[in-house]
Amino acid sequence: MLRNFFLLFLGAACLIGAPAMHAQAPPSDPALKPPPGAHVAIVEFADLECPRCGKENPGIKDAAAKYHIPWMRHDFPLRMHVWSFPAAVNARWFDTKGKNIGDAYRDAIFANQSSIENVDGLNKFTEKFAADHNIAIPFAIDPQNKLSDAVKSDYDLGVRLGVHQTPTVWIVTSKGDAALVNDYSQMYQMIESAQAATKTTARK
Repeated sequence: MLRNFFLLFLGAACLIGAPAMHAQAPPSDPALKPPPGAHVAIVEFADLECPRCGKENPGIKDAAAKYHIPWMRHDFPLRMHVWSFPAAVNARWFDTKGKNIGDAYRDAIFANQSSIENVDGLNKFTEKFAADHNIAIPFAIDPQNKLSDAVKSDYDLGVRLGVHQTPTVWIVTSKGDAALVNDYSQMYQMIESAQAATKTTARK
């Protein structure tokens, strides 16, 4: 049975009354740049329990695949959501079994949010996901709180960047541009514009 992943999220900033997010994030921040070798990337801060995140996740995934650009996923678990933080910790643990496994877990969570009502429901879902992927879950997945600290670090980064809601997504370029996605129906166009601006060729 999965245990030890209802972790307290201490020291989180209150989201109510957070400052409004600017249309353009600070372009000099290294967190809003593609990884080495990439010209354009998607940077996302998401909450695994957020319905809007679940709704937009397939489109973001498709965009990253269509344009062959990195998708840099960050955790931003909201305090109002009871199982979001332990789910993020679980995802980090599945990352240790392979990045594709961790991302598959996140995608599965988003696709099945309505069936997860509480932490116990998350436990059962996670156990089934692990069994379906032939992965054995240990008694404690984060005995030294390293995964928990990594989630908190992502949250702190989001706060520093002005994130106060989820999902928050930027299209970033190696030139230092960071365009906030407000209308997800325009995301493909934004990516194409970013690629044109960096003189990359979209492989479609």
